[in-house]
Amino acid sequence: MTGFGAASATVGPERISVEVRSVNHKFCEVKPRLPRELGALEGALVRQVKERLARGAVEVSVHRARSSGSATLPKVDLELAREYLTAYRSLGEALSLAEPVSLRAIFEADGVLRLEEAAADLEAAGQAVTAALTEALAALVAMRQQEGRALAVDLEQRLQRIQQLSGDVRKLAPTVLVDYRDRLASRVAELAKGQPLSEDRLAQEVALAAERMDVEEELTRLDSHLAQLRPMLEQEEAVGRRMDFLIQEVHREINTLGSKVQSAGLAALVVELKAEAERFREQVQNVE
Repeated sequence: MTGFGAASATVGPERISVEVRSVNHKFCEVKPRLPRELGALEGALVRQVKERLARGAVEVSVHRARSSGSATLPKVDLELAREYLTAYRSLGEALSLAEPVSLRAIFEADGVLRLEEAAADLEAAGQAVTAALTEALAALVAMRQQEGRALAVDLEQRLQRIQQLSGDVRKLAPTVLVDYRDRLASRVAELAKGQPLSEDRLAQEVALAAERMDVEEELTRLDSHLAQLRPMLEQEEAVGRRMDFLIQEVHREINTLGSKVQSAGLAALVVELKAEAERFREQVQNVE
């Protein structure tokens, strides 16, 4: 499911901002982005996200700023400065120049003075990350719950449609067998050219056809799967994976139905059943 949350927290000298984004994914995949100096906090961050979310591709962006003082500090490379000083003096002696080497010339030499990020207070930063992430995840979950309520309405409507089509198949199936018997009797009579028909033989063929075309077992299992799916739409815990499994079983029963139907009317119903089940399966990928 999709969602977004952002929050900030300050602990001691560390001010942390966190943004969390999630999109649909079959599992929970966390992609953290932290400043280099906070890399040691990545494991705890991933665990915190997975404790809160069951599914989704989740991007977590962490930004750091010091609440007091500068985020960067000047750093002097003393060894390099000494090397420059030695080089300048050697050059002056070689060229017989008496001009003294200035401090400014040393500072302006490449690499002597540079800015570095201030060292992080990992304990304070870790507490700030946890606090900000908790708040950001709460906002993301609230957005996902709103989407979930809309999904529940859509999935309930699709379940009702699948149930209706299943009932239509159950009503039509017996008439198909009667039609088959009539067509078979007509065909046999045509081939017999006036000779008496063997009712026993005809009944035997109809019985064999009835066994091949019997879809009650598949319809019963289909009803069972639908009955298990419906209560899940009202549950608070993560149900996406269970729903995904059950809708695959629904597909299996519908495919078996399709292999047994012997009429255009039933075939059309099975095609519509497959379409509705596929739409349901696609939506279930969005459910946590």
